[in-house]
Amino acid sequence: MSVNHQSIPANSTFIDGRVGVMGLGLMGGSFAKALREGGASVYASNRTQSTLELAMIETVNGKLDQTTIPTCELIILAGYPESSISWLREAADLISPGAIVIDVVGVKRVICEACFELAERHDWFFIGCHPMAGTQYSGYAHARADMFVNAPMVVVPPALDDFVRLDLLERLKRLLEPCGFGSYTLASAAEHDEIIAYTSQLAHVVSNAYVKSPTAQKHRGFSAGSYKDLTRVAQLNATMWTELFLDNADFLSAEIGTLIQSLQQYKDAIDAGDEQRLHELLVEGDRLKREADGS
Repeated sequence: MSVNHQSIPANSTFIDGRVGVMGLGLMGGSFAKALREGGASVYASNRTQSTLELAMIETVNGKLDQTTIPTCELIILAGYPESSISWLREAADLISPGAIVIDVVGVKRVICEACFELAERHDWFFIGCHPMAGTQYSGYAHARADMFVNAPMVVVPPALDDFVRLDLLERLKRLLEPCGFGSYTLASAAEHDEIIAYTSQLAHVVSNAYVKSPTAQKHRGFSAGSYKDLTRVAQLNATMWTELFLDNADFLSAEIGTLIQSLQQYKDAIDAGDEQRLHELLVEGDRLKREADGS
């Protein structure tokens, strides 16, 4: 597709393809590694200086600061929601006209509301993003260059002229090409948060609550795939997930309520010894799973 780069003004100061990463945790570190392996110059900032120093040895070209921020075509906010917004507010006047700023935070309404408003007052662009990838582990030590290969990327674009927005999204895909994303899905911030409450956040709540049974301490020798699948994300970054859950409290609370109602139906059937009702519930769940997966 031919692109006229309508989103790049004449007074831009960025160097083509240069990337800045704010936050070198699991996500930010994986972006930095993937983009550096793909040939990009990568500059980074991180709250823990020792992590930044390690990354500067093996991955990043230098620090993301007042000198290098204006030279970045793409800036990736990979901190928690509040810290990402705060960093962007402080750096807003330094970012090059025409540069693209994205976040990789697990909620979109709170961050898009603040960051779209900041972008509208400047000459750079903000795009909400959420890579659907990760592990149960956190921190730069677990970051991988292949973390995003074939993974979906959810994108919340700004309200712009259609041609400018198309150019902007094509630029973003080009800049992120070394990451190897398998697909890009456009959504509104509210649509993202409603669905992610079910596909990600509820799963973490259930897994974390499931291991609170006293029986969990006796599982060795009695557990196999089912236990491992259901408990994989019970081990989590409590500080990060607390912020994400509360930023999406309405949608997440509704999903938890739906799950409680469903579980109560199973409990009632089991307590009553109602074989027919229990069988109906199990058949229904099996059918809905197949429908959801298109099988």
